[in-house]
Amino acid sequence: MIIKYTAPLRGELSIPGDKSISHRSIMFGALADGTTEVTNFLTGADCLSTIACFRQMGIDITLKEESRGAHVLVHGRGLHGLNAPSDILDAGNSGTTVRLLSGILAGQAFNSTITGDASIQKRPMKRIMTPLLAMNADISSSHGNGCAPLLIRGKKLRGTHYDSPVASAQVKSCVLLAGLYADSVTSVTEPAVSRNHSELMLRYFGADVRTGTDAENTPKDNAHTGFTVSISPEPVLTGQKVRVPGDISSAAYFIAAALLVPGSELLLKNVGINPTRDGMLRVCKAMGADITLLNEDHTGAEPCADLLVRSSNLKAVEIGGDLIPTLIDELPILAVLAAFADGTTVIRDAAELRVKESDRITVMTENLTRIGCPVEATPDGMIITGGKSLHGMAIDPHKDHRIAMSFAVAALACDGEMDILDADIVNISYPGFYEDLEALCRE
Repeated sequence: MIIKYTAPLRGELSIPGDKSISHRSIMFGALADGTTEVTNFLTGADCLSTIACFRQMGIDITLKEESRGAHVLVHGRGLHGLNAPSDILDAGNSGTTVRLLSGILAGQAFNSTITGDASIQKRPMKRIMTPLLAMNADISSSHGNGCAPLLIRGKKLRGTHYDSPVASAQVKSCVLLAGLYADSVTSVTEPAVSRNHSELMLRYFGADVRTGTDAENTPKDNAHTGFTVSISPEPVLTGQKVRVPGDISSAAYFIAAALLVPGSELLLKNVGINPTRDGMLRVCKAMGADITLLNEDHTGAEPCADLLVRSSNLKAVEIGGDLIPTLIDELPILAVLAAFADGTTVIRDAAELRVKESDRITVMTENLTRIGCPVEATPDGMIITGGKSLHGMAIDPHKDHRIAMSFAVAALACDGEMDILDADIVNISYPGFYEDLEALCRE
């Protein structure tokens, strides 16, 4: 796909629903008693994979497309209401589906196999297998390489405390979901706080979830006790109404576009501003971005606000430490911002980028170099020297939706045209992305 727009971004945009919250609304709704009603559900391929898996296990789910997002009804059957799937569960390209659903499957009264596409079958699953095995789960990698397909023989689990070596919401959520089926309290401690959508929504559905020093089953001499969450087993979950906020990971591309294109002023409506996910906003403001939060709403389980973004002159920053878990998915677009900022930006402590849908450090380095940006890959990040004139080129996103969207934004500030190969890969998380971008550039 050839991309070259030159007009400032003007107008307003309602961002599609948050992918992480959309996944969880289906999962927790399926395990609840009664009907869960979800609005602004994201109909990207990843979330549809989650729906397909639960339908295979006997959950009645209806989905009606609306002008923005979808209206979904999940007719839950309770914590022990899932049926054995008649075939292998296919998560497509969704790591969230594989990792979170594995925690649920480990405690069932049936056996199952879950897999995904070629990319998923290369992504590391030992990080969830290790804590599940400690909980007495029977889970193995069918190829013996620590990757999907995963063979799971459901059995009674035991509660445990797990010290996670990585700050990962997927690992934490997998353990907490397995903890629903354990014989005692289960807890997880992370080296830093990862996104907390599972904790917030599980509590909203009726689970006994505790955090920090209030968490149960936690070694009190642990250096990271404040980053602990616990869950009590066998709760009665009740169907709820879930309004999915706009995904800040999707909003990030439009934030970046409005900052980079002179004369832009853009209002992004109803964006999630959960403090475990707002690292993108904090880094942009440190770079000198003109971003104002309007109409903040903290009344629901997930805080949200409208974001008013105006074009800005950006400066280089250092991105690392505890910020990384709050913006791990936004690092590709932040790397693009760094390419146009004055000075040298350092991204560190982000080795997790190497095991995403692609090796994002390598792929971003290759493509930024191609458009003329001086960049050096490091084992856990990148060193990016910005401020030079960059030019459009053919970009290979290596079938990674976030890489494709990042360079679509870069095209707006480059000389010449950008040709993005496999451009439709954005449908994984943002169907309609290019149409929205074009409309805002032609207001």
